[in-house]
Amino acid sequence: MSNVAIRNLQIQLGGNKVIESLNLDVKAGEFVVLLGPSGCGKSTLLHSIAGLIDTTSGQIEIGGKDMTWADPKDRGIALVFQSYALYPTMNVEANMSFGLRINGTPKAEIARRVARASDMLQLGPLLKRKPANLSGGQRQRVAIGRAIVREADVMLFDEPLSNLDAKLRTELRRELKQLHKQLGATMIYVTHDQVEAMTLAQRMAVMKGGVVQQFDTPANIYSEPANLFVATFLGSPGMNLFKGKLEQEGGRTVFRNDHMSVDVTDYPFKQQPAGKHECVLGVRPEDIDVGNCDGAENVVCASVSLIEAMGAHRVLWLDFHGTQVAGIVQDQQHLETEKDISFSIRTKRISLFDGASEQRL
Repeated sequence: MSNVAIRNLQIQLGGNKVIESLNLDVKAGEFVVLLGPSGCGKSTLLHSIAGLIDTTSGQIEIGGKDMTWADPKDRGIALVFQSYALYPTMNVEANMSFGLRINGTPKAEIARRVARASDMLQLGPLLKRKPANLSGGQRQRVAIGRAIVREADVMLFDEPLSNLDAKLRTELRRELKQLHKQLGATMIYVTHDQVEAMTLAQRMAVMKGGVVQQFDTPANIYSEPANLFVATFLGSPGMNLFKGKLEQEGGRTVFRNDHMSVDVTDYPFKQQPAGKHECVLGVRPEDIDVGNCDGAENVVCASVSLIEAMGAHRVLWLDFHGTQVAGIVQDQQHLETEKDISFSIRTKRISLFDGASEQRL
């Protein structure tokens, strides 16, 4: 196992700064996910770690050694691409062993590694088939197996599941998680899919514009997003946002706008705001209570605009003075569109963001 350390990394492509002054520390044996929208620089960062893209400045360390300008073959990494990149004329066994054969690895060692990888990925019955005779999920397993046989200390994954259907993605996510436990290798995984990130990562780095916005565990990022971008990027439906001001009233701190007033005295402020402070109140849909709000604090009224049945729960969309508010309903209470309903906010898990900087208060 090797750690990966990125120091003040800058990458400029065609006159455009893709990554600027980026720092990241991945522990040995850790599963880290780089998450962000298309064009945020996550794949560029991964390819620079692999040595496929030159850095403009900064340093990349792998296993405590400076690998900034080392050739890809000397970095001790294995890379799985979004496209399977399999040799069409070779069978599964030959595809998996090709790199080892080129490096002159003894035949007995090649056979051992291929057998181990095929057993992990349940590829035994497919070893003599060619890629054309495999499904998309099977081809991706072969691509992952080809990385495993290298027995590299660091494995890099560039959106490997994006070409698969939802069912296969779910199955391979589970297999990748099990694979990490078995191998103990350091894994860095790129995706724009928040479900993949939340389920796979021990820690994840949320990126925007070539900058890491927050690097923490999935649970901490979801419950305490560092800024408005992170708050709205994670979650389905996304976090509900209400603009307003913080005011001090008789020893209490109150969030207020034209349509609602919420007591946020118990909120864990990093620094207690003084006077009236422009801010944004963020509430996850699961922290919106609808309907039976008798006796609840912060109760307001809205109109039901849409009901989405999701199987185990329903997503209720409320029209609150022109703002769409999402709430998750677990029970089977009768609900109708175009009907008025009350809702309240569970204040224990709210987020507050500065109106100007958009950073968490």
